Amino acid sequence: MEKAGIDVLFVTDPANMNYLTGYDGWSFYVHQMVVLSLDEPEPVWIGRPMDGNGAQVTTYLKDENILDYPDDFVQSDSNHPMDRVAEIAKSRGWHRKRIGVEMEAYYFTAGAMEALRKNLPRTRFKDARHLVNWVRIIKSRKELEYMADAARIVERMMRIGIQNIEPGIRQCDVAAEIWRTGVAGTRKFGGDYPSLPPMLPTGSGIAAPHLTWTDERFKHGEGTALELAGVRHRYHCPMARTVFLGQPPKKMRSAAKVVLEGLQAALDAMTPGTTAEEVEAAWRRVVSRHGITKESRIGYSTGLNYPPDWGEHTISLRPGDRTLLQENMTLHCVPAIAMEGWAIEISECVRVTPKGGKPLCDFPRKLFVRR
Repeated sequence: MEKAGIDVLFVTDPANMNYLTGYDGWSFYVHQMVVLSLDEPEPVWIGRPMDGNGAQVTTYLKDENILDYPDDFVQSDSNHPMDRVAEIAKSRGWHRKRIGVEMEAYYFTAGAMEALRKNLPRTRFKDARHLVNWVRIIKSRKELEYMADAARIVERMMRIGIQNIEPGIRQCDVAAEIWRTGVAGTRKFGGDYPSLPPMLPTGSGIAAPHLTWTDERFKHGEGTALELAGVRHRYHCPMARTVFLGQPPKKMRSAAKVVLEGLQAALDAMTPGTTAEEVEAAWRRVVSRHGITKESRIGYSTGLNYPPDWGEHTISLRPGDRTLLQENMTLHCVPAIAMEGWAIEISECVRVTPKGGKPLCDFPRKLFVRR
């Protein structure tokens, strides 16, 4: 905050709120925030009154630092929760300082910014963008433990998904089994809801990676891409695999080999001191030898998050990203190849180590074929 010229930080990204205070609740559909001031020893939580109870349960904050706004401010045409935030800012002297706001946070709306500016016309606001997100990218021992637990969960989810994809089975029934498995977790620990629902585009939609499911039935002669994540205490471990019912086309089998070779090259390059774009270049050198090009990034940082995304919005494995990788960063490397009518998606969630990217999951890395 000091380096960015910010005295007071309004944090509205649910993952950042959790990271800073422990707050955990499905309340991000209404306005809420955690406020950090350089002059105060503890953050302040501000939200809906009923969710203040959740803040008492899940955070370490003292009661006097759990504040609320009137409930009739929720989805009101005459009052805005930021009106109350402005009152609190004036009472604590924040309005005379440089306030940072997360302009790229999903749940910080244009209306929220407008209300703050209206109520605090002389306050200097600054876009803090992803300041807290960048602090989160190096994981602690405990965070890595949670992600390792999430890996055990997603291994079970992927196994169940692959086993249940058969001709004549409805997509929604497979999705239901995946959901159940993810929430049930293992015998040692349960799972949490993921920031993204199970992705399982199939048939002609397999090349559209962000489709979920319908009540249509799986068909012989078609492929399905599964992208899932296990979650433990909001920490995600994503994984993707591709299944084909019947004999895969030759071009699909060939592409799978290229993807696997390129993926391994990318993982080998993930050592401390390597840039994100150098990891992508290692992948690209492999696939270009086979005449394959890919426009989109091949991975991103991941870990703690809430809907609608399990990415951290920081590192991207693509040309131009010169972020230096550091030990214990965690990345989802997903170098999918999609062509008209077919696709291959095989990914790994990895931890950066001196020996390269170490996969968190122990699961066969291949194109799965169900005869």
